[in-house]
Amino acid sequence: MSRPPSFGPSRHAPFVGITVVISVLLSWCYEAYFLSSNRQATPGKMALGLKVTNLNGQRISFDQATGRHFAKYLSRVILLIGYIMAAFTERKQALHDVIAGTLVLRR
Repeated sequence: MSRPPSFGPSRHAPFVGITVVISVLLSWCYEAYFLSSNRQATPGKMALGLKVTNLNGQRISFDQATGRHFAKYLSRVILLIGYIMAAFTERKQALHDVIAGTLVLRR
């Protein structure tokens, strides 16, 4: 006699949790490192000729880049409205840029 499918906790659940935590940590470190570096951009932004600055056009700190990264989660959670609002703000800032006090500029 076979067992019915289980809808309870899986034996793989801890691995899924660990994978999510590692993914969040790696994406945070990657983005915060590149944005706060002298390059002021991730490789993708560099390829597009963009850079991230503070409101005065200066390089942002690792802390500011960290705030911008995690504020992106809020931009996503509210059905991407945080990204869409860039089309309607004077300085073309998405919600995470407003929260972190940053601008994305052409080089």
